[in-house]
Amino acid sequence: MDGSETDEDPRRTLAAVERSMIQLRRNMARRTLGRQVARESGQAVDLSLAGVVDAIDEGPEREGQEITVGLVADRMGVDPSRASRLVAAAIEAGYARRVASQVDGRRIQLELTPAGHDMVTASHRHRQDLYERLMRGWSEQDRGTFALLLNRFTDAMAEFRREQR
Repeated sequence: MDGSETDEDPRRTLAAVERSMIQLRRNMARRTLGRQVARESGQAVDLSLAGVVDAIDEGPEREGQEITVGLVADRMGVDPSRASRLVAAAIEAGYARRVASQVDGRRIQLELTPAGHDMVTASHRHRQDLYERLMRGWSEQDRGTFALLLNRFTDAMAEFRREQR
């Protein structure tokens, strides 16, 4: 499906979405962007740590929510023990730190260090450069429509995930 077909056959449309999602997942699994960042920056990038940094950088979803290992686990789609090990590695690497909760002194929350913020800035720049390259030749209207629909889709995925808990 190249975008010129109509949505007269919903199954055909869903099959096209499925194919695109499979291809997207494969490209993400290949860690194409991470390898590009490593090549261009000249630094080895541990992509699992980049995932932790992204999860922390995303910030709270609602007022009063703190960034905890549990939230990082949820955002990364890993079990809490794996998230705990990844967070410990991100702390060891200097990208994140543990701080006392402002709500409950017995709890620990996470925040990025300056090195973590630097990683976020570099990641955003590299991702956006890649998206610019991939959407070269697209009109601003097409880019806007794509962003709108992709956000709607990912919001629905997040809602589905919350319902499954």
